[in-house]
Parts: sequence; C-alpha cells; structure tokens
Amino acid sequence: MEQYIEIGNLRVSSILHTFIQNEALPGTGVSSEQFWSGFDKLIHDFTPQNKALLAKRDHLQQQIDNWHKEHKNSFSPPAYKAFLQNIGYLEPDVEDFEIDTSGIDDTITLQAGPQLVVPVNNARYAINAANARWGSLYDALYGTDAIEEDGGAERGSSYNPVRGKRVIAFAKQFLDQSTPLQGASHTEAVRYSIIDGKLSVELSNGQTTTLADASQFAGYSGDPTNPTAVLLKNHGLHLEIQINRDNPIGNTDAAGVKDILMESALTTIEDCEDSVTAVDAEDKVLVYRNWLGLMKGDLSADFHNGTKTITRTLNPDRSYMSPTGEAFTLPGRSLLLVRNVGHLMTNGAILDKDGQEVPEGIMDAVVTSLIAKHDLLRNGSFVNSTKGSVYIVKPKMHGSEEVAFANELFNRVEDLLGLQRHQLKIGVMDEERRTSLNLKACLYHVRNRIVFINTGFLDRTGDEIHTSMEAGPMIRKNEMKSTHWLQSYERSNVSIGLACGLKGRAQIGKGMWAMPDLMKEMLKQKSGHLLAGGNTAWVPSPTAATLHAIHYHQINVNEVQNTLKEDIRDYRDDILEIPVATNSKWTQEEIQQELNNNIQGILGYVVRWVEQGIGCSKVPDINNIGLMEDLATLRISSQHVANWLRHGVVSEEQVLTTMKIMAKVVDQQNVDDPAYKPMADDFDNSVAFQAAVELVIKGCEQPNGYTDPILHRKRLEFKAKMASKV
Repeated sequence: MEQYIEIGNLRVSSILHTFIQNEALPGTGVSSEQFWSGFDKLIHDFTPQNKALLAKRDHLQQQIDNWHKEHKNSFSPPAYKAFLQNIGYLEPDVEDFEIDTSGIDDTITLQAGPQLVVPVNNARYAINAANARWGSLYDALYGTDAIEEDGGAERGSSYNPVRGKRVIAFAKQFLDQSTPLQGASHTEAVRYSIIDGKLSVELSNGQTTTLADASQFAGYSGDPTNPTAVLLKNHGLHLEIQINRDNPIGNTDAAGVKDILMESALTTIEDCEDSVTAVDAEDKVLVYRNWLGLMKGDLSADFHNGTKTITRTLNPDRSYMSPTGEAFTLPGRSLLLVRNVGHLMTNGAILDKDGQEVPEGIMDAVVTSLIAKHDLLRNGSFVNSTKGSVYIVKPKMHGSEEVAFANELFNRVEDLLGLQRHQLKIGVMDEERRTSLNLKACLYHVRNRIVFINTGFLDRTGDEIHTSMEAGPMIRKNEMKSTHWLQSYERSNVSIGLACGLKGRAQIGKGMWAMPDLMKEMLKQKSGHLLAGGNTAWVPSPTAATLHAIHYHQINVNEVQNTLKEDIRDYRDDILEIPVATNSKWTQEEIQQELNNNIQGILGYVVRWVEQGIGCSKVPDINNIGLMEDLATLRISSQHVANWLRHGVVSEEQVLTTMKIMAKVVDQQNVDDPAYKPMADDFDNSVAFQAAVELVIKGCEQPNGYTDPILHRKRLEFKAKMASKV
C-alpha cells in the first residue's frame, strides 16, 4: 500500500519524497521549501490545461469518426481537408521563420551520426548506451552477420582467424573510402607516424605517403614516431586507428593495427517513456535515480559473466595530442537527452488537492530537470552538456497547442529551478498525425528551444489507423511502409525542418532499425535515412551504432541537406491520403496470416511488459526473427487488429481463438526463461493474456489508440497480485 506525505496541497509518495529530499535536491541550490511550494503551484496551474488538451483530442476524434460514418460512400479529399480545417484539426499556416535556439552542444549542431534510445530504468543498458559514443569496428563486424560465415569464416566461441582476416579487409577498405592515402591503400601501410605535424605512412614498398586530404588528420596518442592511436576525422565524425604490435590482432598486421575505434552513438535518449514500465512511485524513483546517476557520473551496474562479476561504469573522456602537439580531449560518452512521457498518462506517485493522480508529463518535466541541474552546476564526475543545456525529448504531442503547452511548462520549470529562459531544450517527436500536418506551427511555438525533430513509423502509423478508424479496413501492416502518405510524411518532416532553419542548429532524426540481428541488411538499407536528409537515426544497440556510423562517413549529410533545401514542398495533401484498402477481398489464408503475425507480436511483448516489467526487448516474431519491441510497435499491431475487427474482416471469435493459439507459440518461445509465466496454463487468470485481449477488443475505445492506460492498469494488477502472495 502506497504511503503518502502531505506537503501543501500535494500528497507525495514517501519513497519519491525521500528520494527528492535526500538525493535529488541537495547540491542544486534549490531549497526544499522553494521546490515543493513551487511544484505544488505548478501542478495545480497546469493540470486543468493538460486535461483540457486531452479532452480536445477526444472531441476532435469523435468529430472525425462521425464524418467518416456520414461519408462512407462519398469520400472526397477536398471535402475531407475542408472539414479538418473547419474543426481546427488542420491549423492555419504560420509565418515563415527560422529557429533561434542558442546554447546547443556541438555534438548536435556540427556532427551527424547515430542515436540510441534506451530504457533509463535499466542501469546496465543506460550505461552501455552512454558509453557507445565510441565502438570497436572490428568487434561490430566480427560478431554480427555483417561479415559472411561461408568458407570457414563462422562465428564461434574462440577466435576464428579466417573470419578475422575478412574483418580486417573490410575495415581497411573502409579506411580507403573514408580517409584515403595519396596513391596508396591502408592495406600497404607498415608504419604510421607523425612528422612535423603531419601523418606519415610508410608503405610495404619502402615509400612513404600521407593522407589524400591532410585536414583529416586530427591528432594522436603516444609517441609521435610510434603512436598508439592515430585520430582521423571525416564529415565531422572521428575514427581512431589503434596500434599495438603486442596485441594478438595487432601482431598479425604489418602496421600493428589492432582495431579501428569508431565515434558511434553521438547522442543517446535516456528514455522514461515508451521503453519503460514505470507505473507507480517505486518505478518512477528507479527511473529518476538512474538519471541522477548519469547526471552525476556515478551510476554503476554489476552483472555476471560466467563466474565473474563485472561492474560497468561511465567512460572518461578520451585524451589526444593535436597535430601541433597540444593536448585536447574528446567526449567519451554520448550527449544524453532524456525523454519525458507525453501529456496523456497520470501517475500515483503524487496526488493533487482533489486526491487525483497528477499528469506524469508534468512530474517528469520538473524532476528530470531538477536532476539535470547537477550537470549544469558541474556536481558530478563528468560533464554532459558543455554549453549548459538540458535536453528533453517530448513525445506524443498532438498539434501546436500541445507543443505551446509544453513550452509554457518548461518556462515555469525554469523559473522554479532558477534556470535561465530556454535553458531547457526540447525535442519534438513528429509521431502523431495532427503534429505531422501542423509541424511548422508546432516548431514556431518552440523556436527558441527546439533541438530535435524525429519521425517514427510505428507510432505515426498507429495514430493514422486510429484517427481514420471509421474510414474502412486498413491495408496489411507490412504494406504501410510503401504507402504514398507515409513517404510524404517522412519527406515533409525533413522539408519543414530545413525550411525552419534546423540545418546546422538541430537534429532532424529518422526512425529505428528494429532487427538487431540483421546488421548486413541494415548496412544495405539504413543509408537511405541519410540520403533523405536525416542527420541522425535510431539504432537498436551500441554495435548497430558503430556499423551505422559507416554510413555517415560514406555520405555527407550536410551536402544532402543543402540540396534538399532547394526543393522545399508542402506535402500535407499527400499526408492526408488514408491507407484504406481499395480491395479488401483478401483470402482467408491471408487474413489469418496477418492476424497471426499481429497477435503473436502483441502477446510476445505484452507478457514481458505486464508480468516482468520489461518495456523494451528483442522479442521473437512469428518466424523467430528478433525484433525490438516497445509501446509503439504494440500500438500499431493492436490498432490494426482492432480496425479489422471493427470492419468485419475478422470476427471476435476468430481473434480470441488466434490469441489462444499464439499464446502457446509465445509460451514455447520463452520456455528457457525461468521468470516467465506461461499464459496457456490458465487464460482466464493470466493478467498478461487478458491485457492483450483488452488491447484488441477494446482498441477502438482507447485514447488515440494508445496502449498505456490498459498496460499500466494491468501491470499494477499483476504487481498487487504478486504482493498478496508474499
């Protein structure tokens, strides 16, 4: 039973109160009285506005549902657009402008590279992601399918020199492409040295050469005549040739090269939202405590590797000498952003004067910013933002009113914590239809603090399905990526970002590669995100970040964006195309196949979320291919099934039968997990199974199709059930 402490008009969970009093507040320069009285007033000032915005979402959705019902057989794109304008869903144009955000770290403004998103409540994952600023290219290639396993090059428990040879050949070819030598290949190098501030490379034929572009030489470590590392730079991204002739790998290389260290995940979003299962005060404190550890630099995590216990901590900065012999450092860790929750959910960690749970997004804004002040005051072992900014990604906002609300909330948080105006920066996730159509207006309201926009296929498609639920049955899920509306949405995001001056000032991001085991395919495909104008894109692991970094050496995103700026377009009419199936005469086999795929994914994710508290994990799909799943993947799958159920493509009986069949499949896929509780043993009493059923059967009723309300309620139910057995 939650214990509360009364402070002014608030009732604060004792566990959260103790954390803030004893861990978060000390050292911030904010007194306890000042914090709680200001927090109290802020909550009661902003909660009514928060509720009103959510009520407007529901009202707009009801109007859209009714319009589709009334125009079932007479749909007209111009009439539909006019209707959306009349109800205020499609907003008036704003004047042309360019953003004016200041105090942004060079990692965002000057560099293009991969980005990680990680659940901050998992300390080990949070640290690994923060440390993924640098990654071994040799390890990333050797340990994944990026290198073929034929011809004796298999991966195994011990080092395979045949595979190692292929890795080294790939890496040397990469060096030749990104940092070429004059008239020679890095494969011919037998010694790297620094002479008179220049990189000198001795070749196997006895001649010497240097870089084709001398400006790419950025520094070194060790003795200049016999360096341990040579630092190079291409398209703003660093790589380090590591040299050690005593190393088992370096000993086999003519130049003593033992590895290529890649600057990889430039930025990491430490997530409080989609990848996290935080449903009560206990969970929120874990989220906040890990964020505090990251901001103070003292977060650590122990894990077991065989019989060994390994402690993971944050990496220090990396030290080098410049070509002219002056010492300097580069960041050893990703620049950390924190993703708060959106406007929808509440959390019982704090109750207001009426005994109601407070909006979780308001709570996150205050507490994560308070914690980040430790970095601003340099209270920790490391520095996150050298420019003195706090980076908050704000997801799941619908339209410019909600973005303006977030801006006002940030203003008040700055005042409460004694921060300068616009010291809290914002990342706006373009993942809801109302935001996509009104993105320019959204950015206008945060033009002084915007640092990041990002597209998200899964949430965006889930919202598309729910918004147009009454328009008819949707096309199959895997066909969505090739639709005209989705391609237009992706182009529109970049086009508006460039038109509003984000180039060289903010990140324009692209979505996740969801298959962490398929790195060969990622290397083939994910370059498309750069060619589309994204200067960052999400990857599912540190290893993937290192491999994706190759794309940023191959493609100059700055030049791509310059070209795209010459062709700014308005894509709103295309975005308004609805992915309703023009011919829904699928065979029963095709329908069942789609249903199996969706429901297996729903169950595989929900069972871990509800009963193990895992918000993001690699979940085997129906073909046993591991996919990164979070609330966004769940939203699209559950809404798709709900849509087909709504329009009679499938029946409720068929859905429930498929649920039970797929539950057995998921049970078998998790048979080796000792913490797993099989669903098929007792469907009626499996909290996870019942949650999955409700997500689909009541999918049309969920606010904007979000899965959070049902999952949170069912997770709390499961936790209470387990507590009663203790």
